Amino acid sequence: MSDLAHDSDPFCRCLQPAELVQFLERHRASPHSSFESSFADHMVEILRRSSDFVSAQAGVILLDNPKIKPQARRRGILTAAAAIGEAAHTIVGTRLPLADGLAGRAYLDGSTQVVGPDDDPDDLASAAAYAGLGEITSGVAIPIRIENEVCGALELVNRRDGGSFSEHERKLLEIFAGYISISIENVLDGRQAQEIAKRDNLTGLFNDRYLHIALLEQLDLCRENDEDLAVMFIDLDFFKRVNDTHGHLAGSQVLREVGLMLTRATEGLEAITARYGGDEFVTVVRRMDLAGAVDLAERIRTEMMTETFCAKTGDIQADPIFLTGLTCSIGIATLKRHLGQSDGDSTAASKTTILRLADAAMYVAKETGRNRTALAGELVRRRELAID
Repeated sequence: MSDLAHDSDPFCRCLQPAELVQFLERHRASPHSSFESSFADHMVEILRRSSDFVSAQAGVILLDNPKIKPQARRRGILTAAAAIGEAAHTIVGTRLPLADGLAGRAYLDGSTQVVGPDDDPDDLASAAAYAGLGEITSGVAIPIRIENEVCGALELVNRRDGGSFSEHERKLLEIFAGYISISIENVLDGRQAQEIAKRDNLTGLFNDRYLHIALLEQLDLCRENDEDLAVMFIDLDFFKRVNDTHGHLAGSQVLREVGLMLTRATEGLEAITARYGGDEFVTVVRRMDLAGAVDLAERIRTEMMTETFCAKTGDIQADPIFLTGLTCSIGIATLKRHLGQSDGDSTAASKTTILRLADAAMYVAKETGRNRTALAGELVRRRELAID
């Protein structure tokens, strides 16, 4: 975290950039980046300025968990992502049930909420319960939105003169809440640009450039934790016939649907699946040994045979063609089985070796009849698996 958010003022605090990531998993679709770091600094600065404008003793920005479904919002929580004031160090990270406090009401109702010294003391007590500031005499909470969806609240408490927040001050704070919304949207746009750069435009899978980066990281992690890792090269058999018979639009639609099928097949696994080029795909699965890789490959191969592609109007191929009988050849290499004696190699050398071995195994599967799985150094017989 930079000096602005943590060190220059003991009364300002913000979650670490890595902790902020969970609040940015929103519909705009990583690791810690400059986007999150500058966002953290900017939130603290907005809090500082808004507090100065309305002469508030303390303030907090609370954000929701975007993975909670809309119908479950009232059972959810807000998390204090940034805070200023004497109790900032205890407030940041606090989880507030939506039933409590002004911020919860502002979030649920989507409207500004205000309490003052003459209002119901229960409202003030609920605010004090999470703010850690002792006695709360006044407060104002403004919803924060991304487009039309409320994603959190800006709350300021305790006017320094002991009075209530005025209508003019509320309007000023609504402008500051808008600045926070813009900041979040800018971060989301930056993260989306990063994500797009890693993806293949046609299938939505990762591209080969990102695969090489990710495989280096996965190999380091697996060796550090003494874990296995499987690499599978998957190549469609006689795919040129699809293009020659039905046209390139149909071929592109098939490739997109193969990408969706591979995504389904690896759901729940620590897997990275990429379109390596043309009709060739690579899947990397962390914590998967040789036996697990063979089972997964055979399931993919069998599902490919039984799948009907272009069965309905698609984004690319307008007319259904009900294509069946597509097969694939798969080559497998694993870290512990095939690189076990290469612990002294650099990670870059290991990456090249395991990709080369899996690729060579795939060509063995091609040359020995296609529609089968081969390991680096040996052939795996075809076996039909039941598809759930």
